[in-house]
Amino acid sequence: MKILNRSVDFLARCLNAICVRSKVLPQQPIADFELDTSVPTFYIGRLNSRLDIAALAKVCRKLGLPDPTQEQNLADTELPRFIGIQNPPPLFGNKSRPSCALQQGKAIFDALAKQPQQKIQIIPVTILWGRNPGKEKPGLGTLISHSLTPSRFRKFFVVLFSGRDNLIRFSQPLDLTQLVHDKGDKDELPQKLLRVARVHFRRQKLAATGPKLPSREALFNSLLASPAIKKAIADEAQAKGLSHEEARQNALRLLDEIAAHYSDAMVRVGDRILTWLWNKLYNGIDVNYAEQVRELTDKGHEIIYVPCHRSHMDYLLLTYVIYHQGLVPPHIAAGINLNFFPAGPIFRRSGAFFIRRSFSGNKLYSAVFKEYLSQLFIKGYSVKFYTEGGRSRTGRLLPPKTGMLAMTLQAMLRGIDRPISIVPVYIGYEHVMEINTYLKELAGDNKKNESVLGIFKAIKNLKNYGRGNVNFGAPININQFLNEQQPNWREAIHPTDVQKPAWLGKQVSNLADEIMMNINSAAALNSVNLLATILLTNDQFALSKSQLLEQMDFYLRLHRDAPLSEQVTLPQQSSSELLEHALTLNKFDVVNDQFGDIIAIEEKERTLFNYYRNNVLHLFAVPSVIAQQLFNNHSITLSECKAQVKRLYPLFAKEWFLPELNQDYIDKIIASFAQQGLIRQDDEQLKVIKAGDNQATLEMLGKVTHHTLLRYAIVIGLLSQSGDMSPSELEKEGAVVANRLGTLHGIKSPEFFDKKVLASFIASLKEQGLVHQRDNALAHTDELVALYQDLQQLLPARLWQSISDSIAAMHAGQA
Repeated sequence: MKILNRSVDFLARCLNAICVRSKVLPQQPIADFELDTSVPTFYIGRLNSRLDIAALAKVCRKLGLPDPTQEQNLADTELPRFIGIQNPPPLFGNKSRPSCALQQGKAIFDALAKQPQQKIQIIPVTILWGRNPGKEKPGLGTLISHSLTPSRFRKFFVVLFSGRDNLIRFSQPLDLTQLVHDKGDKDELPQKLLRVARVHFRRQKLAATGPKLPSREALFNSLLASPAIKKAIADEAQAKGLSHEEARQNALRLLDEIAAHYSDAMVRVGDRILTWLWNKLYNGIDVNYAEQVRELTDKGHEIIYVPCHRSHMDYLLLTYVIYHQGLVPPHIAAGINLNFFPAGPIFRRSGAFFIRRSFSGNKLYSAVFKEYLSQLFIKGYSVKFYTEGGRSRTGRLLPPKTGMLAMTLQAMLRGIDRPISIVPVYIGYEHVMEINTYLKELAGDNKKNESVLGIFKAIKNLKNYGRGNVNFGAPININQFLNEQQPNWREAIHPTDVQKPAWLGKQVSNLADEIMMNINSAAALNSVNLLATILLTNDQFALSKSQLLEQMDFYLRLHRDAPLSEQVTLPQQSSSELLEHALTLNKFDVVNDQFGDIIAIEEKERTLFNYYRNNVLHLFAVPSVIAQQLFNNHSITLSECKAQVKRLYPLFAKEWFLPELNQDYIDKIIASFAQQGLIRQDDEQLKVIKAGDNQATLEMLGKVTHHTLLRYAIVIGLLSQSGDMSPSELEKEGAVVANRLGTLHGIKSPEFFDKKVLASFIASLKEQGLVHQRDNALAHTDELVALYQDLQQLLPARLWQSISDSIAAMHAGQA
């Protein structure tokens, strides 16, 4: 028997060596889980399969983990290291022989009883062959799918066809010593361990593959049979004078337009293509905080990804990253403009479902789409949508559009019994491929529809795009959010009808703001947005290399000492390494003279660089104001500094979706200035140290928010000096003055002239009670006058004089 077992093990190792390529998560389990490889270690897996063990052994040898094929000595007893909780079914018949897992568990606990101080760790290991979720009605494809527990014969085909897509995921180890100490009934521990393991592996598989897929026909039939769509079909027939069958066919066509047609084969092909594409386009993709998403899936949460929207590349990049984190690719809400051949069918089979820009006037479409989205949540599919509605043309987060969020909460009111968590995602690039198109659109060009020609043009222009960043922000548990914000929300639950309680609009708005806040709180600094932030504040958009590196060092140290959020990420490279990398992107001019190098933004890139600065401008808002205070006054009290920041911060928070102001944040910024030798703090007094380049360092940081403060000053100045004005008049005149100041001072930032940004700021003033509204006219308040005085103190005299002259000239022209 031993010879037979050794022969089978040898064949399993050979097949593994030839056919298997494993992806391991996390990549460094010893460091991530703080594993001690010297203590007795066991592995527990779903299936007691030699091929699984062979794949695991190969990975463990690479990682320096104990070999699962060897036995573990424990209390003078040799025990198998691998515990498989289920045996494969036999080749013939349908009854598997019982697993030895329970006996192995009892033996481990018995040995532990003899040595109660001995530390023992059991590491759960999920081993998946391919990521096919399987079909609700199994077909021939299940022969090579891991979706069912395979027989040894079937396992051979699974490994043969899916061995290159093997996923091995280590989970947080169990400390058995602690478990024994915590639990009273020792005899129940082995059974409890196996029960917990079964639940864990079910969740792991669901997280990696998603639920089984219905056929498209079965899905449509079930949706058309739902009460909500039945009623909508009846209403459609009555309103348009159609027969019931004609109205039903209309609904069926809408479903066909909307619904995804997910294909694991398409995802695998896409994975290979995208791996090639990223290697061609990017120097690397930095992914952060994905472990918190995996922790949620371990707890059985359904995930809704809500990323910011910078580029069409987001669709591909985020799905690719999620897939490589061992999680199922989400169903993606994509604009109907992307449903063109050949992109549309490819996106649809990759999980995209298509949504029209407006539901207005089409009750049948609205009912069909809401029911489809509800079914995705009810069946447990992860979903991804962009709450900004479209790509940002300025690099700032756009005000959220709340339609998808409202439908998400309405789906919750169907009584979904599993927890649902929203995961905000920050996506950043060192180069956005549509950047030139965005600039043309901001200059007045019409937005062009996506087309096949556009795809080939994009492929032709593929080049080095630097690095990309994907940061998963702090998750929001919707159940918990509603429990805190609307404790009676469960009273509105109805299993079939779409509910719209009176509180829905308010809570959707609150949820949207929290999502956007969490996106910006997970921002990533990179070489390009750092350089853009520095160079755009300087005359001629240039700086000597030595001074540029000093300012980069200052900013990196500042954000390490005083991060806006613990989830903001900084590059690991030094400032000189970052600059060297950035110069390879061909966006900068390097001028050599006898005094050294000068780094400048290429003339054609100057306006475009505002986009990259706007990605992270919110991280510099408070430090910039404090730096400007210190530069202007040379000495200021801490209380004066904090009071002025406190008055301005609500405007910043509304514009950039910032978290609530923490007084410790201001203290940390000031402490960082002091530690870097820029200022001295004597109790309440802050004084600039007039040595070296301190003044220039503070001046450059202070200039970062000049355009924002200038825009505030224009609007508030018009309102303060012109008397009552309607919002539309204020917006119109503000745009005129902004354009004049842009010409006078060479301002190239597109959002400075953007009427939507002005309108949003005016709305913010109303929302915060800084203006009174009588009929359709706005009037300033005392608080607004105080704010105007703050702006006057912060902005340079030359800018302030331009504002006063422009407003006076406008009044003279009107007179």
